[in-house]
Amino acid sequence: MDDTTTGPARRSVLCGLAVGLLAPGVLAACGTSPATNTGTTSTGTGKPGDQVAALADVPVGGGLLVNMAGNGRLLVVRPTDNEVRAYNPTCPHLGSTVSPPAGGVITCPTHGSQFDPATGAVRKGPATTGLTEVKVRVDGDRVLLV
Repeated sequence: MDDTTTGPARRSVLCGLAVGLLAPGVLAACGTSPATNTGTTSTGTGKPGDQVAALADVPVGGGLLVNMAGNGRLLVVRPTDNEVRAYNPTCPHLGSTVSPPAGGVITCPTHGSQFDPATGAVRKGPATTGLTEVKVRVDGDRVLLV
């Protein structure tokens, strides 16, 4: 009996099955960056007065990403010696985590949006809005939530 006249070849069926099983995973991998922040708030379970970072750990002209209790995360920056700010590090474009400032700019590694460390304002898209500021204050050698 000739296999080509009774329906699709076995190889075609198996290849189609393999593509059908693999395609959802491949398509999911084409979504957003693995550094996506979904379903979390930037301060987690933090409350006013909680320490965010030691002032000495935040370099002047730079910053750092800080993990907060309750699955939160903040980007703490120090634009000048006397100024400390914090932002939700979620890029408003597609939700990836932005990088700490380098060369005077905060950059999203996914699509290259850039933000001003002193204000959080968008400098270059594709993001159309800036980073959301989270109020902090310096108390001695500590950075605290307001």
